[in-house]
Amino acid sequence: MATHGYADNRGRLIKRVNRLEGQVRGVGRMIEEDRYCIDIVNQLSAVQAAARGLSLQLLEGHVRHCVMDAAQTDDAEPKLHELIDTLGKAMGR
Repeated sequence: MATHGYADNRGRLIKRVNRLEGQVRGVGRMIEEDRYCIDIVNQLSAVQAAARGLSLQLLEGHVRHCVMDAAQTDDAEPKLHELIDTLGKAMGR
């Protein structure tokens, strides 16, 4: 079975996902409780920041593991294109 760049940090990443899940549920509760819209938007900004941080950790692992491994072979070009496409999507392209 292939290992992924995040394998060494799996536990820490799962904790971040669980926190993120709790934040999203909190947004739902805020809407159900008819909370002030700016408070909800501020919470959504925190959710987005947490998701970006998680994405960056995963991308770092991908570059350090998958891209670097591919660079040692003749298979680097597809991994680089994949990374560039993914970064483009993350930046709203």
